[in-house]
Amino acid sequence: MGKAGRFACIFTPMAMTIASLICLIIVGLGGTNKNNGSLNNLYFFRANTTDINVKPGDLNIPQNALTDAFINRTTDVVKDALDVKDFYHVSLWNYCAGDFDNGADKVTYCSPRKNEFWFNPIDVWGLNNYSNIEQLFSEQLRDGLNAYRVAAKWMFIAYVIAVVATIVEIFVGIFALFSRIGSLATTIVSTISSLFILGFALTATILYSVLLGSFNEALEKYNVRGSLGRDMYVVVWLAVAFSLGAGIFWLFSSCCCSGRSNRIKYGDASGRKGPYERVDDNYGYRDGALNFKTGPGFQAPHHDVPLNNVGQKNTAYEPYRRADV
Repeated sequence: MGKAGRFACIFTPMAMTIASLICLIIVGLGGTNKNNGSLNNLYFFRANTTDINVKPGDLNIPQNALTDAFINRTTDVVKDALDVKDFYHVSLWNYCAGDFDNGADKVTYCSPRKNEFWFNPIDVWGLNNYSNIEQLFSEQLRDGLNAYRVAAKWMFIAYVIAVVATIVEIFVGIFALFSRIGSLATTIVSTISSLFILGFALTATILYSVLLGSFNEALEKYNVRGSLGRDMYVVVWLAVAFSLGAGIFWLFSSCCCSGRSNRIKYGDASGRKGPYERVDDNYGYRDGALNFKTGPGFQAPHHDVPLNNVGQKNTAYEPYRRADV
């Protein structure tokens, strides 16, 4: 196959590994720039609070002439009191919030990025100081949030390890160009990378799917609805697909695509195989039979080969010599 064939064999898994890394980077960029519409659409979970409907008394808002005057406009009163936005997007590092502008999302705020981030609506909506928070958030939802906090930590760790392992896979993959041992080493690193990417994807998908059910069930009476971000999960599972595909091709390159030239096996145009070539006719062996030249003054050469074997096919004697002789 030669080095050119070896390069072609390595190119496919290397390209898929790079594609997987790009997908992981895109996941990490979600929600990092409030002015970038494409990045703002990359979120795991979305809370829609546009039509939130909570009685001021449920939040322990003091009863006075102001609240009594707006008792029939509870949505605006509560949202102003809590500074609640129309929607919240939960990404890997932080969350972003904004309002609807003529039916379109307009992100106005993104929280600072934080390792092992998890979205805590009690903190975000400023409900820590309300004594009757249990009436707003059921025990089921509070238990779900606690489980979500723990799982979000593992999800973040899996993401970091997946990114690091994928970068290492790319560098180790360079050595795979020169030998199948390099491919085997890259396959091992690729397996580690794929396991953590898959673990990250499964955790994110299952975690937010379960949280979505608890969230909608607990807050449905307040007209607060949750949903999943399709674009984010598409990118996440593309990273999984590229990583698994790369692992398969790395494994294939470790047992095939040796990089050795076909010249060694089949010989070149002159009939020479590797560093050896067929000896000249004067040495007395051609096509499995003796062919000593005769004539005045010609003397057959001696090679210390038993005459009872010379001329017979399938013997241990091979009529080749090193090409540099």
